[in-house]
Amino acid sequence: MKVISTKKAPAAIGPYSQAIRVGNLVYTSGQIPIDPATGAFADGGIKEQTRQSLCNVKAILEEAGLTMGDVVKTTVFMADMGDFADMNSVYAEFFAEPFPARSAVAVKSLPKGALVEIEVVAEAKES
Repeated sequence: MKVISTKKAPAAIGPYSQAIRVGNLVYTSGQIPIDPATGAFADGGIKEQTRQSLCNVKAILEEAGLTMGDVVKTTVFMADMGDFADMNSVYAEFFAEPFPARSAVAVKSLPKGALVEIEVVAEAKES
């Protein structure tokens, strides 16, 4: 097991790691839309928050030597499923075919009042 950590994504706000690599799989913790440069949420609504959450995921994967193309599964947690279409339009900017498997669920609330939180599982090449 190897811990993955980068300053290009928000630091963990609890007792967890940004990501863990086990064998050829990298599991990221859920990323909320905190801009690591400011420590604040990305300005705007669901589109901007989705973009920042995915940029945080991308930065963590890059630290592990991976790309968004290595993602095999995503889970999207949303505060309001009414935001699905707007989230999905930004999400589509970050992935190409073959698209990863995905679950998207609405939850009662997210950390710090975020509108979205995204976690991924990625497959690393043989090391």
